Amino acid sequence: MSAPDRRRLASPTRVTLATVLGDDDLDGAWWPHTASVARELPELTDALCERLGPIIDIGVNWSAFDGVLDLDSLTRRGIDAIPGWKARHQRVMTVTGGYARANLLVVPCRTTTALAVMVLRQAAGLPILPSHMDTPAYRAADDIVRAARAECAQRADASIDRAETEATVVNAPS
Repeated sequence: MSAPDRRRLASPTRVTLATVLGDDDLDGAWWPHTASVARELPELTDALCERLGPIIDIGVNWSAFDGVLDLDSLTRRGIDAIPGWKARHQRVMTVTGGYARANLLVVPCRTTTALAVMVLRQAAGLPILPSHMDTPAYRAADDIVRAARAECAQRADASIDRAETEATVVNAPS
């Protein structure tokens, strides 16, 4: 067994996907094990290959200077710890395969398990037990996923605007 195979068995890829993938909506989430997203990309692409097909493109909406170490730092005990964080964009990765495309919210590796699992489930539209819906993790995850969905919608609107502008320029009379 090779070293990458042993790693996969020791720490499986933590990713969720919605049953139906939408072009412009949030389709799930990925919770890497380390802060080195690039190092974990091969495992992510392997995990997504069956649903998306061979991966042909990965796009991100952040730079190395964006983001937080964990999503818990945004909210502490249900109180906004960083004023205005809901207006900040969340880290969303667009993974394009030969069959489909998925927008994934990237959960920072240092996020607590309770919050990360709740974000993974909500981002993919997976069921949540009623007893978990009245928890601080559920409420924080709801805010985080709403912000990520708004980010996806904003990116989709900008893409449509660009396409319409390009079509107008191409079809403009000379």
